[in-house]
Amino acid sequence: MQEQYYVGWGTLALINAGLAQAKNRSGLNWFLLSLLIGPLATLFIVAWDKLEPDSDA
Repeated sequence: MQEQYYVGWGTLALINAGLAQAKNRSGLNWFLLSLLIGPLATLFIVAWDKLEPDSDA
C-alpha cells in the first residue's frame, strides 16, 4: 500500500509539472514543489492565471 502512495504522489508531481509548463511556469520548480505539498500545488497551478511569455528572445 505504501508503494502505491509514492507512485501516486510522483504521478501527481509529473502532472503538475505539465500543467505549470502549459501556464508558462517552470516545470522543474513545480515538480519539486509538488513533491513537498502535492495536491496544494495542483490547486495553486489551476487557480493562477497563465503568465505572459517573455518577449526578450
